[in-house]
Amino acid sequence: MTDCIFCKIINREIPSYPVYEDDEVYAFLDITQTTKGHTLVIPKKHVTDIFEYDEKTAETLFAKVPKIARGLEKTFPEMKGLNLINNNKELAYQSVFHSHIHLIPRYSEEDEFAITFSNNMDKYSVEEMTSIAKSIKETIIND
Repeated sequence: MTDCIFCKIINREIPSYPVYEDDEVYAFLDITQTTKGHTLVIPKKHVTDIFEYDEKTAETLFAKVPKIARGLEKTFPEMKGLNLINNNKELAYQSVFHSHIHLIPRYSEEDEFAITFSNNMDKYSVEEMTSIAKSIKETIIND
């Protein structure tokens, strides 16, 4: 893709700070550095988001994530945790439309980074939860 900033990074048209590379995966420091070591892991093959992955691309990319995460952990022994984030489509905060996974090291509760989840458990009955699960399962089986 010609207008994709990550494709340009892969093709060395734009500089980056690489931390890992093989024939199919490229990992580099996110220039925002939400926390020290914030790394992006991307497939070299252009896919817009998770919905475009084929099994091979997913297998190859996700197999490398633990290796890179362990590299972060060994490099930064003061790291106390790691957020793994993948945003898909604009409403879910995807801003670069070449699929990527954020590895965000966590050092303390004062990292200036927070994720919160609403607890909507009381909004769904057992019947609704069962129906939702059944619908998703049937869709996956029939895909």
